[in-house]
Amino acid sequence: MSDARPAHRHVFLGAAHAQSERNVWAVIALTGAMTVVEIVGGVMFGSIALVADGFHMSTHAGALLLAALAYTLARRHAEDPRFTFGAGKFGDLAGFASALVLAMIAALIAYESIGRLIAPQPISFAEAIPIAVLGLVVNAVSAWLLSRDGHHHHHGHGHDDGHEDESRVVEVEGALYALSIEEDGVPPRWRVEALEGVAPDAASIELRRPDGRRETYALVARDGALCSQATIPEPHEFVAALRVGAGVGEAAFVEPDHGHAHDSVHRDNNLRAAVVHVMADAAVSILVIVGLALARGFGWLWMDPLAGLVGAGVIVSWSIGLIRDAGAVLLDMNPDERLTAALRAAIERGGDALVDLHLWRLGPGHLGAILSIETASDRDVADYRRAAMQVRRFSHLTIEIERRKPVPAARRSVG
Repeated sequence: MSDARPAHRHVFLGAAHAQSERNVWAVIALTGAMTVVEIVGGVMFGSIALVADGFHMSTHAGALLLAALAYTLARRHAEDPRFTFGAGKFGDLAGFASALVLAMIAALIAYESIGRLIAPQPISFAEAIPIAVLGLVVNAVSAWLLSRDGHHHHHGHGHDDGHEDESRVVEVEGALYALSIEEDGVPPRWRVEALEGVAPDAASIELRRPDGRRETYALVARDGALCSQATIPEPHEFVAALRVGAGVGEAAFVEPDHGHAHDSVHRDNNLRAAVVHVMADAAVSILVIVGLALARGFGWLWMDPLAGLVGAGVIVSWSIGLIRDAGAVLLDMNPDERLTAALRAAIERGGDALVDLHLWRLGPGHLGAILSIETASDRDVADYRRAAMQVRRFSHLTIEIERRKPVPAARRSVG
């Protein structure tokens, strides 16, 4: 038996997709203008250092262009039916490609640095230092542009706006509600939205913590939803009972792993690649400034290529991390083992067997799951969907049920 719900939208873009796209295009304009100024100025004034830095900056502009095009293509093809699970992975593909470009840039820097260690070259300090400082300023502005509204954690505020990551779906007397912890720029508070119809005028939530403590939160209407005035103290691990009128619905919350597993679900690898390019250029600029200052002050010409080697090593380490994380998404690796265990526990709570489970990332903050369940009960797809959505609000969920015959009572009593 399979989930035969009507077709629905497969829009799995990150919550800050539009803002990130605009920011990357703005950085491309800034970097491109700086590239032209440096190359033209170098040619006009005969500065090979200025021309070289201009071409170096053009490589980063090209990588940023790749990131911007990925955002644009993902948005344009977000509802293209040819993409079975949406276009949310365009960013991961671009991030993977950008990481390879970063690795090649690091190799070129290392090659040039080793050559200068072996055969030191005269340095035009009067030109090189101001260029490095100017590059650092441009990178600082670019990093600020890319960080605007691009690195927040968004918590489920509806199906079509991309805020589906940390909410639970709770049923109360036949009505469905999205229950989430809102902590995007504010202290953690409860937020409840009606998935169908209008939200009730009032409701409350009672928490049951593992140590037996209970807490009650009154909810008031705000911004088209019900929100708590009181904040939720850490840790966020409990069972939450939503009471609307005389009805009650429950959902379990597990303290998220804010390490690699949590980041792998929410991280925008496309934006991360753009930031890494800018930060790599900034790191090299800082090392170059230090190396040039020491070379000029003490005559240590070897400090400049040594700074280049250190910068290449930093860039390679960032590149490897980006290749690993973006590659994991492209290969559909399980992004969160703790979530897998919680989902299995929720499905098997009544004695059923979760015989097959596929969990993967569809886009930043969006997860898909396919469950194959073996059961002797009369539970249907809707029952299992509610159980799964109480663990996490999945952006795409497919459920298959295989019925097995109940074990006869005589056989159960043997032994």
